[in-house]
Amino acid sequence: MTGKYFYFALAALLAVLAAEVKFLPFFLLTLLYFFMLHRYKHFNSPQLLLVAGISIIYLFLGQAAALQHKTNIPESTTTFMIEYLQPPKIDGDLLQVEARELHYKEKLIIRYKIKSEAEKKALKQQNYFQYVSKVTGTISKPKTAKNPNSFDYRKYLAARSIYWIVELQESPFQDCLKIKPSPLTILKQLRHDGIRYLEGHFPAEVAGLSAALIFGDRSMLDPGLLGAYQSTGIVHLLAISGLHVSLLVGMFFVLGIRCGFTREFMTNFLLLLLPIYVVLTGASPSVIRAALMIFLVLLTAKWKQYLKLLPIDAVSAALMLYLLFNPMVIFDVGFQLSFSVSAAIILTARQIINRYKENSKRILVTSITAQLAALPFLLYHFFEISLIGIFANMFYIPLFSFVYLPGLYLLFFMQFLFGITPKILLQLFLSVISFSNKVITFLADFTVFSFIPGRPSLFELLIYICIILAVFYLWEVRTYPKRKQRLLLLTIILFTFQPICNWLTPFGEITMIDVGQGDSIFIRLPFGKGNYLIDTGGTMNFSKEPWQMRAKTYEVGKDVVVPFLKGKGITRIDKLVLTHGDMDHIGGAFSLINEMEVKEILLPAVAETTETERAIVEQAKNNGIPVLRVAAGDKWTVRGNEFSILGPERNFSGEINGGSITLYAKIGGLSWFFGGDLDQEGEEKIINHYPKLTVDVLKTGHHGSKTSSADAFIQQIEPKIALISVGENNRYGHPHQEVLTRFQQQNTKIFRTDRQGAITYRFYRGKGTFSTFLP
Repeated sequence: MTGKYFYFALAALLAVLAAEVKFLPFFLLTLLYFFMLHRYKHFNSPQLLLVAGISIIYLFLGQAAALQHKTNIPESTTTFMIEYLQPPKIDGDLLQVEARELHYKEKLIIRYKIKSEAEKKALKQQNYFQYVSKVTGTISKPKTAKNPNSFDYRKYLAARSIYWIVELQESPFQDCLKIKPSPLTILKQLRHDGIRYLEGHFPAEVAGLSAALIFGDRSMLDPGLLGAYQSTGIVHLLAISGLHVSLLVGMFFVLGIRCGFTREFMTNFLLLLLPIYVVLTGASPSVIRAALMIFLVLLTAKWKQYLKLLPIDAVSAALMLYLLFNPMVIFDVGFQLSFSVSAAIILTARQIINRYKENSKRILVTSITAQLAALPFLLYHFFEISLIGIFANMFYIPLFSFVYLPGLYLLFFMQFLFGITPKILLQLFLSVISFSNKVITFLADFTVFSFIPGRPSLFELLIYICIILAVFYLWEVRTYPKRKQRLLLLTIILFTFQPICNWLTPFGEITMIDVGQGDSIFIRLPFGKGNYLIDTGGTMNFSKEPWQMRAKTYEVGKDVVVPFLKGKGITRIDKLVLTHGDMDHIGGAFSLINEMEVKEILLPAVAETTETERAIVEQAKNNGIPVLRVAAGDKWTVRGNEFSILGPERNFSGEINGGSITLYAKIGGLSWFFGGDLDQEGEEKIINHYPKLTVDVLKTGHHGSKTSSADAFIQQIEPKIALISVGENNRYGHPHQEVLTRFQQQNTKIFRTDRQGAITYRFYRGKGTFSTFLP
């Protein structure tokens, strides 16, 4: 069966997907797969029966995992007896740690807001793995996604069998019982102590990179730098990968042989060491995959007379073993990337990669292979890839593999064993790391190399996979007619078919994005004729002491609006309409200006502007974006879609909300009223100037506050639908009941983001339908 493990692994994967995603399409795909194995790979009946048996086993395993995919803890529970499973993440004044509830035998996320700097220092030094703690707190479900393409924290945790977050008011170590440590808890504590040791003995740049490469912990890396690695497509180097594990195992093996140990002894020693190493490095999917592969390779070397495995057999067997014990891991992006890239490199090594003799060419070809294999997964999860990553890998892979990895291990052990690191050596590494960080940050700014087609549909994913397989096939078969021309054509199609589909779509949409307590409305006209954004939402930041500051603060423009747009393949905003100067309407504009191509910014023509507006104007000037001050009477028309500014009057000098840009539009067969935070006085001016104004859809002013949506205004414009953009459980009590009553008396249908998430009107040739992201 040597060389056939790949086919068994693929059958197991299809079976798990059928059980956990959608049964019918993957079942039909499995039947097609059996036919292809019989027809093209000439599998005989016993071999096909073996594949079918594997499929049935993994189908039942997947179904069992899906059935167990639920919580047993009652929502009314307030007291928990827990043991800690992972080192804590202490970020600013927030402690977050994964734990197991001992009574229900279920994992939880424990969160605690630290009360003082002294308590924070104590919690960092705390031994977490030799105690059982009794804690009291408020249980809640993790936040779910409320916008298309946004990160779903609830699904992410559920894939790891975590269904609850417990918020503590008191320290998690107030009522604890010390327990006898197990080998596993000792290893976990060693990992935690090692990370803290790095933090206390090395400069931040060295400590952060060392923690990532030695212990698999990226929490100490600067979020901006981490974003730069992500943007350039080389963030995988910060994870402990198969290459890293292979290099370490190889170094240990050679060192052991040089010290006089036998090959058999070193093989046995490494077989024992690998599971320990997995725990010490955090047991991420990439580490487990690499360790399983190397474990199987070492077993093959040990029992070569009984067991024969090719490299592709090793990765296939590792996949089957991983799925055997954890079928839900198929939803983990690290698992997807690790196995797809490893399999692609192994399968192409002989016929493609080894064809190139020069090291530089071989590294380039390997990088291209890895990027092609990862492309569908990167687009689905992150909506974009950086083409510059292909070339960045050529420099950074050798740097990480042959400089950082052995060098940082050397620094760590020197400091740990002798209590000191030579300053010249430490300074050398600090200089190299600082320089490479500057280079990667510089490369990340080259957005021209970014490919952002948006999140592909399942059908588009299938097209990507088919094209990539065809590229690899033509690359391998050198005798294929017109091979180079076809390769070029396939490459062009690979990077153009989805953007062309986005551009040619005859459908338009208007989406009220859920930005919490704020406003942001996206308008996309059919056939790419216009992308408009009315407001960007914004996040209020309150002053904190330095020890309370989070490494990565939440910002609605960067974390909600930009991902929403990129997920739709939107990289250009033709008009950014900022209705008025309140932070909850325009605070996200800074991120948008940095991340998107903004053609024009519209601001109200008011006499006095806010500090935030002035900062936006300054940034727009630096980016070469024209800023227009608009007032009543301004208008534009695009393919029958009309946009008219009804207010404010030019040089308006009243209250800031009353000076909101009021936009009346006819789009998709309906009339729309977007008024920012327009107050009742402003509404009265509108109906006095436009006594015959009626509206199909009203974007409710000021998040449903009673200071807007006056009775006279509602009665005159007679909205059929009211959209309310409002934060869940907001401190202002929006929307006010008086406003809701007015709409109910007018028989107006109400949509609100706090309960229904993003609200979308999708239209085609003057007709459309409303839908909500949450049911």
